[in-house]
Order: sequence, then structure tokens, then C-alpha cells
Amino acid sequence: MDWPPVYDDRYRPEPRNRYWFPELETMPAEARERLILEKLQAQMGWAWERAPFYRRKWQAAGLEPGDIKSLADFQRVPIVTKQELREDQAAHPPFGSYLCVKPEEVARVHGTSGTTGKPTAFAISRDDWARIANAHARIMWGFGLRPGNTVFLGSFFSLYMGGWGALVGTDRLGATAFPFGAGVPGQTLMAIRWLRELRPTVFYGTPSYGLYVAEKARQEGVDPRRDFAFRILFFSGEPGAGIPATKRLIEETYGGICLDTGSMAEMTPWMTNGECEFRTGMHLWQDIVYAELCHPETKEVVPYGKEGVPVYTHLERTSQPMIRLWSGDLATWTDEPCECGRTYPRLPKGIYGRVDDMVIVRGENVYPSAIEEVLRAIAGVGEEYRVVVSREELMDELVVQAECTREFEAEAAGRRERLEALRQEIEARLRAVIGVWARVRLMPPGSLERTEFKARRVVDNRDLFRSLREAK
Repeated sequence: MDWPPVYDDRYRPEPRNRYWFPELETMPAEARERLILEKLQAQMGWAWERAPFYRRKWQAAGLEPGDIKSLADFQRVPIVTKQELREDQAAHPPFGSYLCVKPEEVARVHGTSGTTGKPTAFAISRDDWARIANAHARIMWGFGLRPGNTVFLGSFFSLYMGGWGALVGTDRLGATAFPFGAGVPGQTLMAIRWLRELRPTVFYGTPSYGLYVAEKARQEGVDPRRDFAFRILFFSGEPGAGIPATKRLIEETYGGICLDTGSMAEMTPWMTNGECEFRTGMHLWQDIVYAELCHPETKEVVPYGKEGVPVYTHLERTSQPMIRLWSGDLATWTDEPCECGRTYPRLPKGIYGRVDDMVIVRGENVYPSAIEEVLRAIAGVGEEYRVVVSREELMDELVVQAECTREFEAEAAGRRERLEALRQEIEARLRAVIGVWARVRLMPPGSLERTEFKARRVVDNRDLFRSLREAK
């Protein structure tokens, strides 16, 4: 096996072929595990020689790359957290002591925004960027994307990796890229005009932005299903595209298939969690990025069928490899066959939450994705909502603010009993699903803030209550 791999950028399958690399994508599990182990050993050897960060960490655990002789052995390798990466970059600016190439070999710098802490810088070499392009093209081919498609990229083009990964994959696959962007005032209205005129066949963005575009289009008298031409819509950045009711809403809105993708920006190529055209959950493309699902507390790998936190390892990264990076996300995995014939394990429910996003209300674990699934399935409920957790005296209170649709608002005008019936229906269904009582407040259409990026729909005000009590 040659490592790091070098891909032939002239290669492209025939459009009628389902697979980019048939042998790799349909490989028996035992053969794939041997391939993964070889890549892991090469990746760890590369990092051991070039990254003091990993050498220190592994030596402290009493390990070196030669000790890893099986995938079971690999579970002994200590997990890396984002906080460790931030601290290492602070001590060894700007890229940390886990940069495995010379600084002059860095071709691209991306990173986090720093909204929840110190920004983290991603340093990517030119060779790694080419491998990222090939990986994303291969996975987008699995969506059903082909060179004849035009891809509308409704994403921020900035430090954020999402839009750039989708763009480089589109370029490598040979499709037409329409990198429209997002986030500039008035840009969505401009996008609606361009979408009617150019009629791209593929959409990329966050689920929130996809629904926001549709909402703005309707306000302009444009029917997203009739007047646009999307046949494939793929998303990242939020769990929405993996939530069945949200997936149905997107597909009914646009008349195309909705595909969930995405792992972590640090793990780019982030599409290695990605659905195929059959939409049975995100495949884990294990020969590019190796994913394990680990117990949130014990950190041990959980069996198929169980819930855990994805832990990711690059298998083809020379510049700034991530080796057992803790994602903090929540998912369930399975090795049951997919109709597409690929033999990768899957996340059948996608990534449906985060360990730190889960809120405990009156002793019950409440996931925002479960609330979204309930709301999306009730007629009369609009596309935006907020979850507010507060405290009155010593009891937690869960408040769900849900917009109603314009059609329902018109129908219920002057009929308080209709509004009350909808509110009670939402409360009853939420109680049945999440196990705690939630107070529902119906909101007028358009009253809650929209976003062109990642929606923040959970507000926990309990610390405010505590601080007010302590101030008395």
C-alpha cells in the first residue's frame, strides 16, 4: 500500500456507474478492516515522527505506533478533544505542534469562528487539498450527482469549511459550480431571482437556510417546487436533514431528494459522513476517515445498534491529522445492508444531537431533534421554533415557542378555540415523545429570528435564575 495515497485527477467513472471506486465501496468488512489497519499504522507513524503533540500524548499513555496491531489495539490510543487542540495552538502558534508539514507547504488556512472559544486554525497542504477534493467528489457521486449538474452553493465562503469542501468536490467531479454564498443582506432575494433564471439542479447549505430560501420565495410569489429545478439537496452544519419530518418537509417543498452529510470541520473531508441516493442514513466512508462510536462516559466503542459519540481519525492526512478526535455529537450506528450495495456502516438517524446540547429537564434527557421531529409532523405548525429552558422557584420549565403557518393563521383568525386546539395537540405530542410537560406558545408567522447559517434554537436560562437568586 502506498501512503499517503495519490489520486489520478483525470479519473472519473462513466455516468451510469453507481460507484466511484466499486472495489473499495463494496468491500467485505474483513478486507476493509485490514485496509483501515494498514492506513492507521501509516498515519500514526507519520504523526509520531512529525508531531510532538501526538508523540507526547501517546508516550504518556505508554504507546507507540508499532503497538497497534489490530483495530482493537487502536482503541487504546487516547482520545483528543477540541480543547486540547486550542490549548496546543495557544502554546505553539499558529498551527499547533500537530502540524506535520513545513509551514511553507501549507496551501490553505481555514478554521473555526471562535464564537465558543479561541479560534482554531486549520492548515491544509496542497496534496491534502487534492485528496479532500477526490474524497468529496467520490461521495457526491454517491448522492447521484453527475457532471451535467449545476450545484448552487448557498454557504458562507469564509473560514467555514463547509462551502469550500462542497465547491472543491463539485470541481473535481466535473459538475458546474455556482458558488453563490450567503450571509450578505439582500442576498437571499437575489438568490431567488438567480435560481429561477439559472435553474441549478443541486442545492447545498444548512437545512435552516434551505427552508429560509423557500419561505422567502413564497413571500415573493415563487413556488420553490414549480419554479426551481432542484433534484438533489444536500446539507451539513445542522441535524435537520437527518430528522425524518424535516427531510420530508424539504423534499415536499422542493420536489428533490434531501441528503444528510457532515462530520466536523477539523475532519475535512467532512462528507465522509454522507447519505447515498437511497437516504437510509449517513454512510461512514471508513477507508477515508475511520469513525468509531464511543460511549459518552466510558469512551469505549459501543456495539452496532447502540448510541454513542463519533470519534474520528484521518487516514489520508499529512498536514494536520486528527487521530481519535472526540466529536461531542450523538448518533446510533448499524452495519445492516443498504440498498445501494455499499458495505460501510451507517448512522441511520444521522447526527441527532450533541452531548452538550442535550438538556436535562426534571430528570429527563431532552434532545432538540426530538422536539423538531414532533413539530415538523403537525399540520399548522410553521418552519421556525425556539426551545427555552428556564426555572421558576425550584422547578425547571420547558417552553416551546412555535410559529404557526400563514394558512393556519388566516383560518384561525378570530377563532381562539382553533389556536387552543393546536397548542394542546403540540403539548400532548411533546409529552408523549420527550417524557416531560412543555408549555407551548404559538407565535405569529415570521416572528422568530431566521438564519442563513446554523440555527441556534435552544436557550437555557436556568443560570440566569440562579444568578438572580444569589444576588438577592
